[in-house]
Amino acid sequence: MARIGLFYGSTTGSTLKVAELIGEAFDPTPVDLVDVRQASAEDFRNYDVLIFGTSTWHWGSLQDEWAVFEDQLTRQALAGKKVAFFGLGDQKLYPDHFVDGMGLLYEKVKPLGTPVVGLWSKDGYAYQASAAEVDGRLVGLALDEDSEPDRTPGRIQAWVRQLKSELRLMNSDEQVR
Repeated sequence: MARIGLFYGSTTGSTLKVAELIGEAFDPTPVDLVDVRQASAEDFRNYDVLIFGTSTWHWGSLQDEWAVFEDQLTRQALAGKKVAFFGLGDQKLYPDHFVDGMGLLYEKVKPLGTPVVGLWSKDGYAYQASAAEVDGRLVGLALDEDSEPDRTPGRIQAWVRQLKSELRLMNSDEQVR
């Protein structure tokens, strides 16, 4: 069974709440939630799959704890891992910077040669620009807890189902659904 570590940075608690929902959606596969404030690159050794979750602040900035932690995202630390991303943003107030924080993390990880899983369709979103959009897709799950909190549970369920399929973690009951 793949060992999954979900590393998140949360200023107001929204990213933590989403991290908990994602962890629950993986059931029965256990997911460890790790606050990047208390983490180091050494913690990556405990996992096969890393999920990085962040919010976007102001006009496209990375969440504070991730801004400090991102230098630990090195080729050596991520060797042999698969990485997925989720990001929170506000597509109505910041339509030109929607989930840019997630895009900034992706830009840090992608050149290291680490396989990225969990790319997500941009369909159903109403933003103008995003650093998290690459080749017409989002680099991970985008959530808008400010304007569309009602869509969060369904998006999480669909994304986790997709991740389980990509990572071959689905049991036979889930494959039928």
